[in-house]
Amino acid sequence: MADAEIGVIGGSGFYSFLDDVTEITVDTPYGSPSDSLFLGEVAGRQVAFLPRHGRGHHLPPHRINYRANLWALRSVGVRQVLGPCAVGGLRPEYGPGTLLVPDQLIDRTKARAQTYFDGKPLPDGSIPNVVHVTFADPYCPTGRRAALAASRGRDWEPVDGGTLVVIEGPRFSTRAESRWHAAQGWSVVGMTGHPEAVLARELGLCYTSLTLVTDLDAGTETGEGVSHEEVLRVFGQNVGRLREVLFDAVAALPDSTARDCLCVGAHDGWDLGIELP
Repeated sequence: MADAEIGVIGGSGFYSFLDDVTEITVDTPYGSPSDSLFLGEVAGRQVAFLPRHGRGHHLPPHRINYRANLWALRSVGVRQVLGPCAVGGLRPEYGPGTLLVPDQLIDRTKARAQTYFDGKPLPDGSIPNVVHVTFADPYCPTGRRAALAASRGRDWEPVDGGTLVVIEGPRFSTRAESRWHAAQGWSVVGMTGHPEAVLARELGLCYTSLTLVTDLDAGTETGEGVSHEEVLRVFGQNVGRLREVLFDAVAALPDSTARDCLCVGAHDGWDLGIELP
């Protein structure tokens, strides 16, 4: 199996221009990931790219096999993950084109498998124990620092911290839901940032979210509300510089063998009942 050190979960815009990319297929005990893994080199680092929605964007947020995705990345050696995603802004000052690196997460999904430790037997007969990981701080502090520095280095001043609320989708929020999210003091709303973060923590991976605001969510503006076309248009306008920030962040991440953050020891002392890849 090919080796990679860093994983990037996002669209083909993040790897398709690289000169030398190796496509590999990975099977997991949880089924197939969203797509093949695409391995390439960025700033001297071996990176595995995974299209979150599949290369044809055929998977809606609620049908993504998040467990298979994170397991597949770890199985090729990934220990640090960058997870860019498109979001709606919940404050007027977080308009389209804002890059926010969240430090907190609210889960409002409804039907997603979000743990490896559910006591259900795996195909090989092993049975995971019930394990409760610490998740008070859902994102890697080292990865966040790298992402913030990379954005500033590209003259794109980021919002340092904030709360990402993740909804089930695939529909957008009603105005009432959006206003409620904003009234709670939350910053941005998206559909794919969870359960990626908690599954990464369960696997002892560092996970950093970079959220690109593509619209003001329904409750923060008048008119017809956010549309799919608007999201795609604004994301397309910003994907180039987001890719530059991601690649600079890749270069700035520490060697995976030297990690000393909270993510590494998430399940120290626990009998997992299964062997991680």
